[in-house]
Amino acid sequence: MTPAAHFCSIVPPYVLDHLAEQGHEPAQLSLALDAAHRAARLTALPAKAPAHQLTRIIGDAHHTQKTPGRTVRQEGGAPVADGSVNRAYDALGDTFALYQDVYGRHSIDGSWLPLDATVHYGVKYDNAFWDGSRMVFGDGDGVIFNDFTVSVDVIGHELTHGVTQYSAGLDYHDQSGALNESVSDVFGSLVKQYALRQSAADADWLIGAGLLAPGIQGVALRSMKAPGTAYDDPQLGKDPQPAHLRDYVDTSEDEGGVHINSGIPNHAFYLLATALGGNAWETAGRIWYATLTGGELAHDADFTAFARATVAAARAGFSDASVATTVVAAWSQVGISAG
Repeated sequence: MTPAAHFCSIVPPYVLDHLAEQGHEPAQLSLALDAAHRAARLTALPAKAPAHQLTRIIGDAHHTQKTPGRTVRQEGGAPVADGSVNRAYDALGDTFALYQDVYGRHSIDGSWLPLDATVHYGVKYDNAFWDGSRMVFGDGDGVIFNDFTVSVDVIGHELTHGVTQYSAGLDYHDQSGALNESVSDVFGSLVKQYALRQSAADADWLIGAGLLAPGIQGVALRSMKAPGTAYDDPQLGKDPQPAHLRDYVDTSEDEGGVHINSGIPNHAFYLLATALGGNAWETAGRIWYATLTGGELAHDADFTAFARATVAAARAGFSDASVATTVVAAWSQVGISAG
């Protein structure tokens, strides 16, 4: 039986809604496509015979809405003339490397699942998404968004939805959905940090840096360091993410605010990683990975349940009691009791 899958996109629906209300045609078309994706019954494809190594296949949709598209680069193949293909190929490898080298996970399902992606999806499609079995990238409209392969953390984010799908299976609504999104932001950022060998202090902690087109007033889609500050633009609107539980947004939109309230656990991870120092993928990342994959986390876990699970993971994984104490303190700073 294959695990349940959710349509998980990097650009929140409220961002595209704001653009569509202003008559931005690419956003209107992207919203229509995303609605169709959400309505589809997504399931992971049956597992292929494992190759026991990194296996990547990049397809080109040639601006159609069909996947996988024509295969344009496979594992071990030389770079091609198309930058989108090469960026997708490299970032899939960067994501595989974090999970394999640091956490001993064999691809996103733990069983050597091939990492497939499709580029040039649709016409001026303003999004990228995980569809339960592959990554799919739009080219952006060039006015609001650039090509969606430009941010390695975006690719790490979307593939981590696959890790969650094959592990904790966090429900995609309300607090469990915000945790689902937050976990993808955490490991998306760690993919970039590991690829660049950046310490927690040196990282930018942005999700989607480079994605906003020139002239847009913003630096990324989200900031883990300072939720609510990633953008403030007449066309995009203002980043609505809270950094503290007291500012939790109670809404029926965006599956109960999964892209909005993820700012709270995002900030807790940032606070923990910077308090511990060094490389975030080591101690802080190991705690989050153990929590996600340990088998104890309920699929409908709320913020408090997840926070307490991270404290338990810290105690189980590290003999230094100060690690768990630091985890408790990080959650406390965002208004969540993990003691």
